[in-house]
Amino acid sequence: MLIKPLRLISYLLVFTTLVACGRAVSPAQPTDGEAASRLDPEEWGDLPTYEAPGLPTQTSAFFSGSGACASCHTDLFDEAGNDVSIGKDWRGAIMANASRDPYWQATVRSEVLDHPALKDVIEDKCATCHTSMARFTAVESGAEHGLLLDGGFLDEEHRLHDLAIDGVSCTLCHQIEAEGLGEPESFSGEFSVDTERSPEERLAYGPYVPVPEVAAVMRNESGFIPEKAEQTGSAELCASCHTLYTPYVGEDGEVAGSFPEQVPYLEWQHSDYAESRVCQDCHMPAAEGRVETATTPGSAAREPFAQHRFIGGNTYVLKMLWALGDELDVTASSDQFARKVAQTLDQLENRTANLALENLMWSDGALQFDVALETLTGHKLPTGFPSRRAWLHVVVEDGGGNVLFESGSFRSDGFIVGNDNDADPALYEPHHEEITSPDQVQIYEPILAEVSGGVTTALLRASGYTKDNRLLPLGFEKESAGEDFAVYGEAVGDADFTGGGDTVRYTIDLQDAPQDVTVTAELLYQSIGYRWAENFRGQEAEEIVRFVDAYDALPNEPVVLARDSLSP
Repeated sequence: MLIKPLRLISYLLVFTTLVACGRAVSPAQPTDGEAASRLDPEEWGDLPTYEAPGLPTQTSAFFSGSGACASCHTDLFDEAGNDVSIGKDWRGAIMANASRDPYWQATVRSEVLDHPALKDVIEDKCATCHTSMARFTAVESGAEHGLLLDGGFLDEEHRLHDLAIDGVSCTLCHQIEAEGLGEPESFSGEFSVDTERSPEERLAYGPYVPVPEVAAVMRNESGFIPEKAEQTGSAELCASCHTLYTPYVGEDGEVAGSFPEQVPYLEWQHSDYAESRVCQDCHMPAAEGRVETATTPGSAAREPFAQHRFIGGNTYVLKMLWALGDELDVTASSDQFARKVAQTLDQLENRTANLALENLMWSDGALQFDVALETLTGHKLPTGFPSRRAWLHVVVEDGGGNVLFESGSFRSDGFIVGNDNDADPALYEPHHEEITSPDQVQIYEPILAEVSGGVTTALLRASGYTKDNRLLPLGFEKESAGEDFAVYGEAVGDADFTGGGDTVRYTIDLQDAPQDVTVTAELLYQSIGYRWAENFRGQEAEEIVRFVDAYDALPNEPVVLARDSLSP
């Protein structure tokens, strides 16, 4: 298939969307002359406007496509009149598009190009959670593993393509058995689904006791029988795919062990949130009042009702899916993507972190102040896939608006000015307790290390972390954290880098500056760090070219998680 020209993406419309959906981020002025040469809006058309096509209805002995469920679980409203339709909310989420995600597809292809002898291992590992229904069906039907590329599940001609492209879908999550959940054997997609029941007798687990008449309709229409089960509201259900260990290779190119690629469940377990909240409380927030959970006559009004928003932290890939909708055969409408971007921005900007400027003072010609951060997440911030990072952008201006000091400025291609890793893939920016110069930036991030100790963004080369100073959830104790979710690097010895936040001291020599200054500090967040995208360049493959072209066209500007401004 030829790559379609990226006539879809418009910087102006993206910027307008950000303003409409939340706080707009103004890009810092580039400092090296390279800056934003790509950002010519006249070269692009508009982000497309389109309706939602039909959902997949393919069935196997174990699963049905989302189309079998959405017809009765759409047009749902809570008591406040909000549209809480399961089908509409889920369609625009990354969960629904797990197999269409252009960044994920490019990553799979890149790893296979780097390790062709391990193609089957790589594709099966990635298929397990991103195309779970297709992979499970294939393996239970006698295949040794799931394959994605070159005639695999992502090929439109593959017999299980429709199940694969449905991503993390209804009849997957609602069939996972309670057995073993939360135990290591259930991690990395090793959940259990009953294989003994006939296609006409399969159970769909949910939080409510079913109404018999409605259950009969559901069985006739979809083949699934609703049954109350507690695991659908548990963190352990989410942990089965979001606690992921991936293989890594040694210097000989052979698999040498496994690496904790993402472990938010283990981070949560080690925090105070494990006693009070689960994943669904934040990522599937409760509706306002009761909801009739289906349009089937006789459906009961239920409360609480978990909205199927599946809010994450990845507005960038959501906008890329929106822009490439036709090419990627998405099943969400442009309005549904816009709504998901808005929901995600609301979560990031209002329920993720707080920032306060404190102890601002002059001392012997130096301006001193502290940036105090409070985290509101039940896991590390950021968590999940290790391409994500947050950092402090701090600006000191005089009374006329002239910049006297700036740390953490950024370019529209995602490059953080002063970050050693963005400038050189072999280096990384250390954790800072105090910042005294513009070329120091406090970046909260994981830095992956190869067996040899070198820095990498290639998952199969990552055997551990040389730096992990991601902000810790409340109650997280550094000293007792397990190896798979510990703190690494200079942050280990930073006494005020603790569960619940961090404080960074800034001491800036401003001997000749007027003292009527204003300090502004922001905590910024990016779901795909510059180096994680830049390292794809030079690899020629359809999936990689598509992602890099889109990355070059769509500004990779961060989201402002928290902000404060102060004058002496």
